[in-house]
Amino acid sequence: MDGKDLSDSSEDFLADRTRTSGDDAALWRRFRGVSGEDAKVSTLQKLKLTGHGPDTFSLHLENLVPPDDRRGEALMAGIWRIGQQRIVLEHGQSPWATEMPSRHFADRIHRFAWVSDLMAQGEAGQARAIALTDDWVAKFGKFHGFAWRLEPTASRCWNWLRCGPALLEAGPVEARTARVDALARQLRYIHETVGAAHDPKSRWLGAVVLVASALCLRAGSGLGDALERLESECTAQILPDGGHVTRSPAHILSSLIHLQTLADALTRAHRPVPDWLDKWIPRMGAMLAFFQTGDGALNTFHDGDESRPEVVGAVLARLPAPPRKFMFAPKSGFQKVEKGGLRLVLDCGEAPPRPFGDHARAGALSFELSDGSARIVTSCGYSAEVNVDWQAAVRRTSAHSTLILGGRDSASFIANDETKLRALIGPEGIAAKRLEEAAEIWLDAQHAGYKAAYGLLHRRRIFISGEGDRLTGEDSLVRPVAQAFNDEKKFIPFEIRFHLHPTITAMMGKDAIRLFSDTGAVWRFRTSHEGARLEKTVYLARGIVEQPEQIVLSGFADPNGDGSQPPNAIRWAFVRES
Repeated sequence: MDGKDLSDSSEDFLADRTRTSGDDAALWRRFRGVSGEDAKVSTLQKLKLTGHGPDTFSLHLENLVPPDDRRGEALMAGIWRIGQQRIVLEHGQSPWATEMPSRHFADRIHRFAWVSDLMAQGEAGQARAIALTDDWVAKFGKFHGFAWRLEPTASRCWNWLRCGPALLEAGPVEARTARVDALARQLRYIHETVGAAHDPKSRWLGAVVLVASALCLRAGSGLGDALERLESECTAQILPDGGHVTRSPAHILSSLIHLQTLADALTRAHRPVPDWLDKWIPRMGAMLAFFQTGDGALNTFHDGDESRPEVVGAVLARLPAPPRKFMFAPKSGFQKVEKGGLRLVLDCGEAPPRPFGDHARAGALSFELSDGSARIVTSCGYSAEVNVDWQAAVRRTSAHSTLILGGRDSASFIANDETKLRALIGPEGIAAKRLEEAAEIWLDAQHAGYKAAYGLLHRRRIFISGEGDRLTGEDSLVRPVAQAFNDEKKFIPFEIRFHLHPTITAMMGKDAIRLFSDTGAVWRFRTSHEGARLEKTVYLARGIVEQPEQIVLSGFADPNGDGSQPPNAIRWAFVRES
C-alpha cells in the first residue's frame, strides 16, 4: 500500500470492517492485477471444455499434508474464517449461498484448500465435504469467470485430487459422474490456458496439476509433455541452492510438497522418477531445513508465514536422506548463525527478476532472531489469508527489522505492465561477508539502496559471542570516499526498527528494554543511542492481523558522515538474562 505507515495500523484495522463493495473491488483490482481479473473463454474454448471425465481413475494421489484439525472443527460448526473475516453458516448451507465479505474471502473459499481438513473430521466431515463439492459443481462446474481464474482453478483441482477416492469416487453414480466431469473440464481449461499465463504461481500450479492429471485420470497419456513443462518451471523457479526464486521459505515448502507428491505417484504408477526430480527434492529439502526455526515452523521472509510445524516436519521426514546443513545460501541471499539456542537469519539478497518480484519485499539487511523455540525479532510477516491491502503494506522497508533512511524504501517498486502489479527492483550493491574465528562469528553486510537519493550506504555489522548469549550490532550510514561532498549539509531522518514477535512482552526500563517470551526466555535490548522507544506494529504470519510491539531507534544522519561515529553509527545489543 503506497505510503502506508504501519504505525497507523489501528485505524486501518478498524477501516477493514467498514469497507463498501466498491472499496473492496478497487483494492482487489489494485493488488491482484491481471491475475485477479475474471477468466474469459471464447465459444470455441467452451466447446473444448465439454465432454466427460474418465469412468475410473488410474491412480490417486497420496495426501502428504497433515490435516488442520482446528480448521476442520470450525468448518463442522459452520464457521468459515479467512484472516480477520468470517461467516457463520446455517446447517447444510454452502458459503457461496450467502454474500461473502470480500473478493479475497471468496477467492480463498473457491480454492478448496479447506476440503481435506473437513474430510479428516470423520464420516460427518466427509459427507459435508462431498455435499459442498457437489453444490459447487452444480453452481460453478460449467464455467464461472471469477472462480475459474487460472491460479485458483489449478489450486482447486490439486486440492480435490489429493483427497483421493474418498471425495472423487464417493456417493451415487450420478453425483460422482458430475464431480469427475467438472474436474476433467477444469483440467482441460488449465491445459488450454497455462501456456499464456504471466503469473509464475499459475504456471507452476498448472504444470503440477497437469502431471497429476496424466497420472490419475489419463493412465499416463500426455505424461511426457506434462513432465517436460514441470521441469521447465523447476529450472525457472528453483535456484541452484534449492531456494525458490521469490526467496520465500513458504514457497519452498509448497513447491516441495508438490514435487514429493508427484514423485510418490510416479513410483506407485511404476513409472520412472525423472533425474531432475531426484536432484531438486534433496536441494529444496536442505533449503527448507535452513529456514526451519526452533519452534519447527519457518522464517517469514518474502511471502512467508509461520507454516504449521507438523507440515514442515512431515515434508522433511520424507526426504531420501537427512538434509544437508549449511549457514550461507549464496544464490538465495541469506546468512544464518546458530550459537547455543541463539539463531539469526540475515536477508542479504536482492529482489528476484520479473515477474517473480511482483510480491517481493524491500527488506534488505533485515534479520529474524530466535532463542530456541522463542521467536524474538521478526518482520511484519505475511499470510495469504489476510486481505490483499495488508499483504501489500508489509512489502515496505518499514515492515522489516532494518534501517529506513528518509522514509524511503531500500529498493524501488516499478510497475510491471504485463501483470499490472508493482515489482521490486534492487537494492544495488547488496553484499555480505562472514568471518568465523574460534567460537565467534561476524557478519558484515551493506547495500546502496539509498545512495542515489542521499549519497549514503547502509552498512550492518553483527557479532555473535561464543556462548550465543549476546548479539551485538551496529548500523552505519557511510558516504563513500568517491562520492562528491554534499554542500547542503541537511541532516536526513532515519529509523531502525526491530519488530517483536507477538509472543514477546516488552518492558521499558531505565537502561534497557526487557523482552519476555512466552517460553520463559528473557532478553535485554541495550543501545548507546538516545531515544529508544516502543511502538505498536502489526504481524500477519499467523493468519490474522495481530498488533505486537516494535523497538524503534530514530535520529538524523549527517549526509557527509563516514559511519564511524554517531549520529551515523548506531550500536545496539540483545543480551540473554542468566
